[in-house]
Amino acid sequence: MSDTNFFSKLETSVRKSCQIDNKLFDEFEVKRGLRNQDGTGVLVGLTNVGNVVGYQKIDGKVVAVPGRLLYRGIDIDDITQGFQKEDRHGFDETVFLLLAGYLPNKEELAEFSEHLAGLRSLPDDFVKDMILSMKGKDVLNILARSVLGLYTLDENPDSIALNNMIRQSLSMIAKFPTIVAYSYQALRHLYKGKTLSIRHPQPNLTTAENFLYLIKGDCHGYSKLEADLLDLILVLHAEHGGGNNSTFTMRVTSSSETDLYSSVTSAIGSLKGPLHGGANVRVLEMMEDMKIHVKNWTSETEVTEHLLKILNKKANDNSGKIYGIGHAVYTISDPRAAILKAKARELAIEKGRLEEFELYSLVERLTPEVFRVFKGEKSTKVVCINVDFYSGFVYACLDISKELYTPLFAIGRVSGWCAHRNEELTFAAKRIIRPAFKNVYGEHKYIPMNERDLK
Repeated sequence: MSDTNFFSKLETSVRKSCQIDNKLFDEFEVKRGLRNQDGTGVLVGLTNVGNVVGYQKIDGKVVAVPGRLLYRGIDIDDITQGFQKEDRHGFDETVFLLLAGYLPNKEELAEFSEHLAGLRSLPDDFVKDMILSMKGKDVLNILARSVLGLYTLDENPDSIALNNMIRQSLSMIAKFPTIVAYSYQALRHLYKGKTLSIRHPQPNLTTAENFLYLIKGDCHGYSKLEADLLDLILVLHAEHGGGNNSTFTMRVTSSSETDLYSSVTSAIGSLKGPLHGGANVRVLEMMEDMKIHVKNWTSETEVTEHLLKILNKKANDNSGKIYGIGHAVYTISDPRAAILKAKARELAIEKGRLEEFELYSLVERLTPEVFRVFKGEKSTKVVCINVDFYSGFVYACLDISKELYTPLFAIGRVSGWCAHRNEELTFAAKRIIRPAFKNVYGEHKYIPMNERDLK
């Protein structure tokens, strides 16, 4: 039997063995995707770290409310406005808040930032063997294997004593930008024929500034506004409750008391999935296609017609999806998107791309009504843009390659992952996460080899 026939037959059998009647999910009251019938998430844990608010339950019904995001009980609007008013970067302060549970004073933040900066560098042999010598076409894959490699550099990798987990968390958060930057440099050198530029992290720069330096260097440079935007994005991506897929993955693996490096790698694997990370790339591609096919970017009629074509699977990638619209929790608004939009407009002006920004803004304004018309007058579903809608545009203005969009998400989110891991392994009621699955395949008898049908 040829390989083609063998795998074709095997695929048919595997496909058949994977089929489960949809009616059985209702019969056994299965919460598919850990979602209730009304679309809300199944409550599976408690946390002190972050809170995502997009609806309220009133008399048993889900009622949409303006979105809110809180880090350790503090509204993300207040956090971002706080450090922006003081004209400084806020990522290190946010990391401290997520890990320690309170905002640091000036002296504590200075000491914390200095400590993180001192942990950014990677051993030369590690960079050569783990990043540069081993080829990779995806930055997240290189990041994942590098994180596993960090296990070998840790003299006490398996201890879950709190002081050891804190030490590991700080090292991981500090090294993430360096690994991502080096991984990208290796990728562009091996597959794009670009000069390999490996720069040493600069302790006097903020996390955002340092990352821009590592990927661009002094010869290209970056403006203050560019660094401010990247810092803001890292803050907005740092945490999003325990229920998002990658953070939940982090908590599930951590609950088995495995090491930090294995848990973070599992979270990276989750984030790499197209249903979780990477939406901003698809938004950017969708908007690039729209700029080609919509002649008048200010025409509500033309933009509306194009959006309807997308929903009817006749435009862009024919998926029927308007990327960057809708969220599992947020309904009326995503607070991260509103914060990013305000700053993104400043960047668009600096970069001479205001007309393009206004097209994004028009799509944001028109889509909810277009979606309602498409779904029908009886539709009650409320949709809004999410943070991915503008983040791809911002990255494009920063001249950051698409290969780095989701890895940048990881650079911000690893702080939240670590905070949730520390919580998962520290609270008194900790227990390995083990949900139940109902087997519906039935029982079958073992058939001896000479009695099996070889059809």
